[in-house]
Amino acid sequence: MKFHAFALSLAVLFPSTAAFTTSGTPRSLRPSSPSSLHAKKVSFKEDSRKKLVDGINQVANAVKVTLGPKGRNVVLERNYGAPEIVNDGVTIAREISLADPEANVGVRLVQEVASKSDSKAGDGTTTSTIMTQAIVNNGMKAVTSGINPIALNNGIKKAASLVAARIKELSKDINGIEDLQSVATIASGSVDMGRIIAQAFDKVGENGSTVIEESQTLFDEIEFTEGLTIDRGYISPYFVKDQERQIAELMSPRILVTDAKIDNVNEIVPLLEQLVKTKEPILMIAEDVTGDALSALVVNKMRGVLDVVAIRAPGFGQRRKAYLQDIAIATGATYVAEEVGITLDSVTPDMLGTADRCVIAKELTTIVTDGKQEEAVQARIAQIRREGEEADTDFDRDKAQERVAALGGGIARIKVGAATETELKDKKLRYEDALNSVQSARELGIVPGGGACLAYIQDQFTDEILGQFEDEDQRTGAAILMKSLSEPCCQVAENAGLEGAVILSKVQELAREKGFGHGWDAAKNNFCNLMDAGVVDPAKVTINAVENSASVAGLVLTTECLVTEIPVYESEDDRQRRFDAEGMGMGMGGM
Repeated sequence: MKFHAFALSLAVLFPSTAAFTTSGTPRSLRPSSPSSLHAKKVSFKEDSRKKLVDGINQVANAVKVTLGPKGRNVVLERNYGAPEIVNDGVTIAREISLADPEANVGVRLVQEVASKSDSKAGDGTTTSTIMTQAIVNNGMKAVTSGINPIALNNGIKKAASLVAARIKELSKDINGIEDLQSVATIASGSVDMGRIIAQAFDKVGENGSTVIEESQTLFDEIEFTEGLTIDRGYISPYFVKDQERQIAELMSPRILVTDAKIDNVNEIVPLLEQLVKTKEPILMIAEDVTGDALSALVVNKMRGVLDVVAIRAPGFGQRRKAYLQDIAIATGATYVAEEVGITLDSVTPDMLGTADRCVIAKELTTIVTDGKQEEAVQARIAQIRREGEEADTDFDRDKAQERVAALGGGIARIKVGAATETELKDKKLRYEDALNSVQSARELGIVPGGGACLAYIQDQFTDEILGQFEDEDQRTGAAILMKSLSEPCCQVAENAGLEGAVILSKVQELAREKGFGHGWDAAKNNFCNLMDAGVVDPAKVTINAVENSASVAGLVLTTECLVTEIPVYESEDDRQRRFDAEGMGMGMGGM
């Protein structure tokens, strides 16, 4: 099959043609909306803040029922397939959208809090949402009473940073596999999941990586494979195949490694034509992929002509070349660069590397190698270690160690099994939460769980923290944040069917008598030393929950004006006429 201009234009006109096309936009990429937006609505002062709070409360009320070991599930309707039953805060928050555009802005703000907590620490989204709700509702009363919102916001943020510092001081480093298992068990809500995750992290070590896969059985399994990770994700979101997890997955892909910037599709068409014939997926690692080349890859990916994902090369400058050479050696690829006399248009399929599997997320790529290049990898690791020993600066030595870890770290694959698709999705979300929690715990240590750490800080350090504020309005803001610290503990108790205020009082009294670390174990319904009982949370998760909730809640309180679009709803006939007109427009454009 040979490509030329006429063939390319035909492929655009006839999407079913099994050819690699270089232009045109598939219909699935064109946005469609049930309504058209024209005028704007402007709300001021109390009206604007009230609408935001309404949206925030609706999301928080839906999310907070999932907190704790006795938290309930939320059922999410799907336009296709079975409904999804989940216990994950950020997944629930993302699904909520309200008909009122003004209240929906509040929903989006809470979604931002949950997403920030999820991206930074991977867990703690429910806690941060609950605290946001508490800060906003208490702060609204203060603003209504005449307190300066800017000073209030400054007080909330400063108090959040002081609380975060206290959490770091109180945290305890991870000590062995038992602590890892405790963190994973609390995050996932399952002893079996906690055991599997702890086993995975213990096996691959600090340099390894752990990924979640679907199993064909009813049981959860764990496998270990050698592989490497790259801190770069897909260039375009249209490369994503798994919309729920927002990842692209390639099985037995070919891998192109180049330091060139790919912007001319004609340079790679000969290579991609051959891959279309063999139906092999390809992962392209380049300085960048832009212009016609990126458009062509996206179009053909969406049409199913070629399974392709492009990512940017990791690192910068000379270090980027070293990283690319590492990847080329690990996958058996030829390093394509002008400095070694190889250009893109001269690349043949035998110059591409191979891998068992590649998982590409928004900001991370994991390549599971097939083990064919083990000797070359070990030689490369030895070379990098020598370079690290001879490095002049600590920075260069650290980077050399990172490269060794990327090449030599193993990958644990947790294969999740379930009886139904609904249960499988729920278990995968729980596993991902637990994995992120364990990683966070290894970074900053652990603190007592069940909201006991924040309740202890509220009880012991409120006067000390408030004493650092001279401005009365700022002190009020700090007091609002300190009051919100008890909300997670109360909510865990209420989800277990008990009175939150009573449990909070007993937890704080127990900590005063027996010291930090004592609290209430909701799963067993008894008061004990939570650290010894394994009821622990990662310090990083708790810190992020406090900081993110304070950030967004403070901004809501300083809102004085809200501008939203007024939707103009169309009847079914109007909508059909508009779709027909758009379809005719697309047809004329294609001609």
